[in-house]
Amino acid sequence: MIQTRLIPRTSSAYDSPLLIKTLLAQTLKYNPQREIIYRNIFRMNYFEFNCRVRRLANLFSNLGIKPGDMIGVMDWDSHRYLECFFAVPAYGAILHTINVRLSPAQILYTINHAEDKIILVHEDFAPILEAIKDKITADTKFIILSDKVYEDKNAEIIKTGFPSEGEYENLLSRQSELYEFPDFDENTWATTFYTTGTTGEPKGVYFSHRQLFMHTMGLISYFCGYRALPFSDQDVYMPLTPLFHVHAWGFPFVATMLNNKQVYPGRYEPDMLAKLLSEHQVTLSHCVPTILNMVINCETAKVTDLSKWKVLIGGSALTTGLAKAARTMGITVSAGYGMSETAPVLSVAHLNDAQQNLSEEEELSYRIKAGRITPFVELRIIDDAGNFLPHDGKSVGEIVGRGPWMTQGYFKDPENSEKLWGNGWLHTGDVGSIDEEYYLTISDRVKDVIKTGGEWVSSLDIENLLSQIEGVGEVAVVGLPDVRWGERPQALIVLKPAFLNILTPEMIKNKMQKDVESGKIKKWYVPDKIIFVTEIPKTSVGKIDKKKIRKELSE
Repeated sequence: MIQTRLIPRTSSAYDSPLLIKTLLAQTLKYNPQREIIYRNIFRMNYFEFNCRVRRLANLFSNLGIKPGDMIGVMDWDSHRYLECFFAVPAYGAILHTINVRLSPAQILYTINHAEDKIILVHEDFAPILEAIKDKITADTKFIILSDKVYEDKNAEIIKTGFPSEGEYENLLSRQSELYEFPDFDENTWATTFYTTGTTGEPKGVYFSHRQLFMHTMGLISYFCGYRALPFSDQDVYMPLTPLFHVHAWGFPFVATMLNNKQVYPGRYEPDMLAKLLSEHQVTLSHCVPTILNMVINCETAKVTDLSKWKVLIGGSALTTGLAKAARTMGITVSAGYGMSETAPVLSVAHLNDAQQNLSEEEELSYRIKAGRITPFVELRIIDDAGNFLPHDGKSVGEIVGRGPWMTQGYFKDPENSEKLWGNGWLHTGDVGSIDEEYYLTISDRVKDVIKTGGEWVSSLDIENLLSQIEGVGEVAVVGLPDVRWGERPQALIVLKPAFLNILTPEMIKNKMQKDVESGKIKKWYVPDKIIFVTEIPKTSVGKIDKKKIRKELSE
């Protein structure tokens, strides 16, 4: 960096740090009468929300929690989780959003690695802690979360095999509503969670107050300003990405700051989700393709008007088939791209003036791309030697990035931290291209590209082609070793119910063969095997688990 001339400061000047408490402070200014709803069993306005957040901070203080301590949460998507999003970091502690879909052994690893001082656990997840409690190495306290108390405040709470400080609502009711959140350095550690890779134990990523504040401003500038997927304070927001997964992509911070009406759905049950969408006229959500597919195919959705619903898709590629299925129901879908290490948003589909006048088919081709690079983010593509490649839409290489909200490393893992940040750029492990208009196209994960007969084939491209065949509900393609060709693609397909006794693997191959004969695709895109399954393996956050698929097919 160059040496510059810094501004002079008088001794009495106040320099406002970028803190989570600053986002919270905005919620009392504009429309605090709006509601935050949990699964139709609890509702509050933003006045009550602020009081509850302060009560929670007092509870932490009275339990002996100190700034810098780690506080774990194991809950469904709820108002309680949202309260922790603000109370924990604003108190000066660190929010550990525990992935409840990991195996008990992995959950134990993350709790011990993070050294959680206290865990707020929903009684549905208490059996997990009971099974591992004797192996938790920290002197951890527990608070029980229960939904029963919202229908009967005297309801009996589950008896756990570990001691607890009590039930959340009961403890909260005994705390003072007065609490002054302190100032501190904006680079203070605010949140952490663990991401699972292809090898080794889960890796802890972490973010500061400044990073989360800037990510919130980035989302506001792109969605509210540039209107990538138009978002305003008038929208009704319901997250369909678990709150333990990268802060539900950061949108709860935005929706809370803007006083949006918010709906938290708890456990994901398709018909319940569709009912909440209808009853509360939800206009904005985000999710992985699996969840969208699950919702639009449930019985309640088929008789529900979803024409006002806007959905951001990430985590896995948005296929043309799924995008068209959503469009026929009036749903506006757009794809985005990011990763756990980037907080996560790096790019989102954005239609400029010219693209908004395209035909529906042409417009959809932009909406399913990984998107245009978001404000304040710099993305480049590099070759195997680390050289930058041109943004011409043709050159393909690994995507690397920089931005004000990317994790600075992995917790207690200096070796992998340096690999992540090789040469000062965060390495995503994804392969793609960037065109002259800053549009990013993901070709594949580095490990998922199929090399067959000397040709590189994207598994995502094959999935996109298969998704457009009538009757195909869900698809996953992986490459498996082949003596002659090096690797060959194989496909798992979940058929739509009406096509179970109609389509055969041979019929699907024949449909793809016609695309070969017409010159639309190359012959090596046709999978060697097409296997019909009732379910495709998923990761803990709902992404297609290609590592598991490859292992199972190989065995």
